[in-house]
Amino acid sequence: MTLVRPQSGQPLRRLESKSACPYCGTGCGVIIEHDGQHITGVRGDPDHPANFGQLCSKGSNLHLTSRGDDRAREPLQHQRGSENWSPLRWPEALMQVAKVWAEIIHTQGPQAVAFYISGQLSTEDYYVVNKLAKGFIGTNHIDTNSRLCMASAVTGYKSSLGMDSVPCGYEDFDSADCLFIVGANVAYAHPILFRRIEAAKLRRPELQIIVVDPRRTPTAAIADIFLPIQPGTDVALFHGMLHILIWEGFLNRAFIETHTEDWEELKARVQNYTPQWVAETCAIPVADLRAAAIAFGQAPAALSLWCQGLNQSSHGTDKNVALINLHLATGQIGRPGAGPFSLTGQPNAMGGRETGGMPALLPGHREIANPEHRAEIAALWGVESLHPQPGYTAIPLFQALERGEIETVWITCTNPVLSMPDQTQVQRALEKTRLVVLQDSFLGTETAAYADLLLPAASWGEREALVTNSERRITHLRTAVPAPGSALPDWMIFRDFAFILGDALDALNHPLPSAKDASWAARAQRMFNFADSTSIFLEYRECTRGRDLDITGLDFSVLDNQGPQQWPYPEGAVAGQARLYTDGVFPTPSGRARFRDPEYLGVAEEIDARYPLRLTTGRLRDHWHSMSRTGKVAALFASDAEAFLEIQPDDARRLNLDNDMLAKVSSRRGNNILRVRVNADLQPGLLFAPMHFGRRYAPAALCNQLTLAAIDPISGEPEFKHTAVRVEPVLFPWQGTILRLLDKDAYFHAAQQIARQFPYASLARMRRGEREGFILRIAGEQAPAASDIQAWDQALGMDSLDIIDYDDGRRGIRKRLCIRQDQLYAARLFGEDVTRDWLRELLLSAADVHSYRHALFAPKVPTDMGTWVRSRGVCACTGVDERILQQHVAAGAVTLGQIAQACGAGGECGSCKPEILDIIRLMRREASCAPRL
Repeated sequence: MTLVRPQSGQPLRRLESKSACPYCGTGCGVIIEHDGQHITGVRGDPDHPANFGQLCSKGSNLHLTSRGDDRAREPLQHQRGSENWSPLRWPEALMQVAKVWAEIIHTQGPQAVAFYISGQLSTEDYYVVNKLAKGFIGTNHIDTNSRLCMASAVTGYKSSLGMDSVPCGYEDFDSADCLFIVGANVAYAHPILFRRIEAAKLRRPELQIIVVDPRRTPTAAIADIFLPIQPGTDVALFHGMLHILIWEGFLNRAFIETHTEDWEELKARVQNYTPQWVAETCAIPVADLRAAAIAFGQAPAALSLWCQGLNQSSHGTDKNVALINLHLATGQIGRPGAGPFSLTGQPNAMGGRETGGMPALLPGHREIANPEHRAEIAALWGVESLHPQPGYTAIPLFQALERGEIETVWITCTNPVLSMPDQTQVQRALEKTRLVVLQDSFLGTETAAYADLLLPAASWGEREALVTNSERRITHLRTAVPAPGSALPDWMIFRDFAFILGDALDALNHPLPSAKDASWAARAQRMFNFADSTSIFLEYRECTRGRDLDITGLDFSVLDNQGPQQWPYPEGAVAGQARLYTDGVFPTPSGRARFRDPEYLGVAEEIDARYPLRLTTGRLRDHWHSMSRTGKVAALFASDAEAFLEIQPDDARRLNLDNDMLAKVSSRRGNNILRVRVNADLQPGLLFAPMHFGRRYAPAALCNQLTLAAIDPISGEPEFKHTAVRVEPVLFPWQGTILRLLDKDAYFHAAQQIARQFPYASLARMRRGEREGFILRIAGEQAPAASDIQAWDQALGMDSLDIIDYDDGRRGIRKRLCIRQDQLYAARLFGEDVTRDWLRELLLSAADVHSYRHALFAPKVPTDMGTWVRSRGVCACTGVDERILQQHVAAGAVTLGQIAQACGAGGECGSCKPEILDIIRLMRREASCAPRL
């Protein structure tokens, strides 16, 4: 699409471009509304088969994330530890990197350089950087942050079925008779897929839904059977279910005999997993274990869904294969509504797996350790050979950086300082690394502080791209608007770097592998002669010929005219393949699927007397990853404004904790300070903290300072889902709050700087109507100095409005109100902030405060102003909070339809429906338990 800006003085045209959401792996189609220069809105694409026009709360707000002062617009360099960045031109920036990399390659060898990339990259990006690393430079040290979420699903599929090929699709939701959801909070992590599950249950109430999770997540709201197992006991559960299936006669013996191998070894293993032992190990009732097994075994079609709960484990591969065993034993694969379906965490994590974007892979689902596969790709790339040793996965890669074995790393579109486990080790590694290159679309991430150079990348809506979603469906994303400044598509940065690196290697007279090319520069020009996305796709497409993911029948015109397509789509095909293994033939040497018989091994770090509680981490509904996007949208803070620690009521009482208190959470690696939420749905001894908040929003609540770097020996995926911790109350003598309307981005950045100076701080955006602002809550051992407060007032623009001050130095109370035209614009409440929620309401509502402006300093809300208690937001689309919902439920609205009619909540994107159901459930439970008079 060619976009032309009209002549000056004429209104801009309303234009549209098709794209896909850059968040989870559902792959929702999005129509971008724009004027050729700026994205002005989004809506769901009604023709896209992943979502049919629906979007979740995050996707509905995508248009608010594309611009802002935090966008990377030009190459930058800085001294580590400094906040000041200096601009560079592209040739200068790439030459700086190329000189260092060429020297390291020349003196230390190619294995001394590494890439760490992202499941948010496009297929073209993945292919070019993979070719750069493995084909041109000769290093296999290239891993992706998909290692942190999907690696165990990859190894599980390959081990059991022979190839990393998801056999199911979303249409199977509509024909399944049993949905077995394990370790996946679909309601939060894949909201649009959960809408599809809700719709299937509504159409067919007989659909049995089993949810397995240590926490009663919102996904459990739809469950017929809920199994709150102990963390890490999944293998025991699956073996126990198979034990019951054997005894109850629910096996498909014909399928086992014809299409599988190694059954007898597994059968012998699960004999010891008796229902009583499994129930005790998992801490669930025997009756519920049996009911789940029979529901799965009796179902004409059983579909399992899983995500990080299985994958993020030091035994993630074992968990995956043990689940797949249930499908193979019952023949529940290759048929409508049946199969093991891993839900992908990122928008193109699947594309990364297809293009070989991991240290043991090559394009087209090939293996580096396989000599034939290496020879095939070497021939396609026109190189003599490929290094035969798989590179380091993510955790060992950063450990090698700390040892100095790897001297430089190029990090792309990911934030490892926040997202990796054992965060302090990652920080030490980057501090010791000779050169850290960060390629990103956003400034100010936690990793940026450790980078020497920042290269600006085009982002969503700003470049053409291909992505593959969880059901193997490829979508073509069109360019809508130009990237800001001189930002470039990621593949183009890698291509241009290859050219400059070739020159740098020639300058050092680095030896060429053969006489095929006259120079490194000539070699780079030959290998990276990519003019556009189409040229990259055509080369990658050839890598798939004859492979399980063959897409030689696809081109951009098919994707544009016929819509997104599933692979395989070989030459001559007229449509993609909805599901795999329909003939019972698997891509293994024997053509049979393989039963695996892992032993149950438990968690990597068990609790003990010093660390007696179990912490699990996970996602929130309205935030994603490290919040580079969602952190820009005030509406997405309404449901969860800050990092928190969920704790069971009995544990809270025992530890002298209550709602809204601060708690210190300590593990063997570090500690956090988190705001307490008491949750009666948690099992005793289990805690939960969200993964998203970094130093930009919660400097003291970096949950990956707590987690450990124990990894699965096969997949290399770390164990995020269980950490042994202890918890204790934290009572700071001093606390304060700053509220401010946000009319300049600089004020928010100033608040971030202030937050980092306190042992506890929480920064969140807030909005009502057209008024947007932020709230900063801070706490410490003593009141800040008057000079610091004065400097902060100036940085926040709180020294130039109509100001009213109240100072009580003896008690350490210093308050300031900023008023303009009788409306509250900002408030500083230091030493006493009981009225925080009332003033927040006045600020956002644009209330006239003239008649009682001096009452705003009162130590409590004046009695004639009513009671003001902040209520957690539930519906991001309508702004309806928990208190309003409780009022409507108490008034008799006890269905989703009644709630939507009463206040609108749940009637738009639907992301909040599971939470509304939870509120209804809890209120009805409390009412039934109340004493009768």
